[in-house]
Amino acid sequence: MTARIHPLSLALMFALAHPALAADPQPAPATDSGKAVELDAVTVSASALAVGSDAMSTPVTVLEGDDLIQRRAATLGETLAREPGISATQFGAGASRPIIRGMDGARVKVLADGTEIMDASTISPDHAVAVEPMLSEQIEVLRGPSALAYGGGAIGGVVNVLDRKIPTAIPERGVEGSVELRGNTAAKEAAGAFEVTAGAGNFAIHAEGVKRDARDYRVGDGWAGGSRVDGSYNQTETGSVGVSWIGDRGYLGIAWTRQRNEYGLPGHAHDLEDCHAHGDHLHCGSHDEEEGEDDHDHDDAESGVPYVKLDSERWDLRGEYREPFAGFTRLRLRASHTDYQHDEIEDGAVSTRFRNEASDGRVELEHQPVGGWRGVFGLQTSRRDFSALGEEAYVQPTLTRRHGAFLIEEYKTGDWRFEAGLRHEWQQIDVDSAARDRSHRGNSLSLGAVWNFAPQYALGMSLSRAQRLPTAEELYADGLHMATRTIERGNADLKAETSHNIDVSLKKLAGATTFSVSAFHNRVSDFIYANTLDELGGLQLIEYTQRDAIFTGVEGQIRQRLDDMFGLTLFGDYVRARLSSSDGDRDLPRIPAHRIGLRLDAHWQGWEGEIELYRVGRQRQLAEFETSTPGYNMLNIGVSYAAELQGVPYLFYVKANNLTDELAYSHTSFIKDAAPLMGRNLTMGVKLAF
Repeated sequence: MTARIHPLSLALMFALAHPALAADPQPAPATDSGKAVELDAVTVSASALAVGSDAMSTPVTVLEGDDLIQRRAATLGETLAREPGISATQFGAGASRPIIRGMDGARVKVLADGTEIMDASTISPDHAVAVEPMLSEQIEVLRGPSALAYGGGAIGGVVNVLDRKIPTAIPERGVEGSVELRGNTAAKEAAGAFEVTAGAGNFAIHAEGVKRDARDYRVGDGWAGGSRVDGSYNQTETGSVGVSWIGDRGYLGIAWTRQRNEYGLPGHAHDLEDCHAHGDHLHCGSHDEEEGEDDHDHDDAESGVPYVKLDSERWDLRGEYREPFAGFTRLRLRASHTDYQHDEIEDGAVSTRFRNEASDGRVELEHQPVGGWRGVFGLQTSRRDFSALGEEAYVQPTLTRRHGAFLIEEYKTGDWRFEAGLRHEWQQIDVDSAARDRSHRGNSLSLGAVWNFAPQYALGMSLSRAQRLPTAEELYADGLHMATRTIERGNADLKAETSHNIDVSLKKLAGATTFSVSAFHNRVSDFIYANTLDELGGLQLIEYTQRDAIFTGVEGQIRQRLDDMFGLTLFGDYVRARLSSSDGDRDLPRIPAHRIGLRLDAHWQGWEGEIELYRVGRQRQLAEFETSTPGYNMLNIGVSYAAELQGVPYLFYVKANNLTDELAYSHTSFIKDAAPLMGRNLTMGVKLAF
């Protein structure tokens, strides 16, 4: 199917501010190798107190530099899926959201420089995350409920995507930017991106854009469904313009972003469209069928694969002012407004339209040390007007208002660093139906400590109690959802779920041997989950309910420097998630299988390379009505070369993923059998900076 995506028109906005405002002159620190490891002392913006990654009491991954350029993929989930403790939902090529320690959806909050991404990706795995990885400058992943500044509901973790759309400094030479081109073989993808910043005096302007055209991708050898996944294409067009006023003590800027996507929805089963529920049981076909008639006359080949057309417009406002008042060191402002819409199209007509008009705002005030304690107080508010109209409008139109207040403090003494956080939030959900409106409140707190007990060694521990408030979808879902092959029922009686988490990590930060290993145990009272009541022909009847759950796991990596050129890394992760009650434990569905691997890296002058082999195990710990997923081996190779051409820095890279063309299935995917993972894929790209 050929997508028709109209060119984007860029808008220009001017922000007025006091001339004393200025950008932070410190650029994001870079590592010597640019590798995405948890050991580099990179400033973590999402930590609220902007501490280094080596000072965090819970594990943090920071992707930046050349390694981020080579890891970036078409979706955020795919970009992060190779990091320890992280996997992805995997729904074809257009929609893939990060899963952290077995938790996904609303339990993993995705941010754009501290403000929430207001799309529809938390509602269903077939909905894309409205973030363009090729325009990201740095991606931070905080595991566990360690970022109370962004919501107690993020008990899985926080993914913060930093970008350049709002300038925070005047370019030294007046103009700077970059151009990147890349392509791959498995999806016959061609993609290009640019970004440019210009400025003088107190004024700077930035423009950026991406265009991607990817066909149906090829899978590994031996799949019964053929060589390519029908409807797995992905076409994207994104553009942004931002302006800032910049002075000596801060900045204030505004940006406008337009994103248009079209991607297919593989695995759509037309023969399930006549299915419905009778009480707690499923029935497929019309009532006439019960008397012997068969009205299943759908033809998948004639109907074609359904697809999504996504259109998102977003405004961002960001500012920072240092030493705003006596006793305070920084005032930070973040706000956004999103007008999001996507249409699910079948047989050339819109079957379901999802709308999400949302606003998010937060202000943070950092105080000077008082009795040795340095901290941040903040307020946050959001408004989300969501609706779904059409054949599969299984979610009731709702208006959600959510507010929060938080305080995060740190104290340093000797070799110890202590951190404490407290958050209170409340929400009101108004539903446009006969169902009753609901309101909830929640309190979350965390305590953490890092002990540098020996040179370059750090032992971290965190304890937290976090409450997640039910989402509108969990409360009011009602109807058929073909993409996930479910008939969903909400539960208006749901209450806040409460997690009690302990996280212990050990790091060695320098030397020939470096490592980061962590273990976690998370008990969640009143865990909200989709309970399967019945299954028929691949369709499940689910109802949101609550039951206690336990998540336990380990993750980490250890690197041994072999000589000045080579290093060897052992990495892996494991998570076990189950429901717990007096009548016995049950496994939760779609929990990622264990993973273990080796990576050999090499660095010589401007050359860098790596060979990576990892094993994903067979997932035998299954929920009711769930099928086992076979394990697989994955072999990846990458090479890059960085140099200058007539004074212009450039990076050329080549990577080959799934070199053995393994047929692999993702256990975390709703459509794992209909859309296996990508087969052998060669990607080539070049990025020039000026």
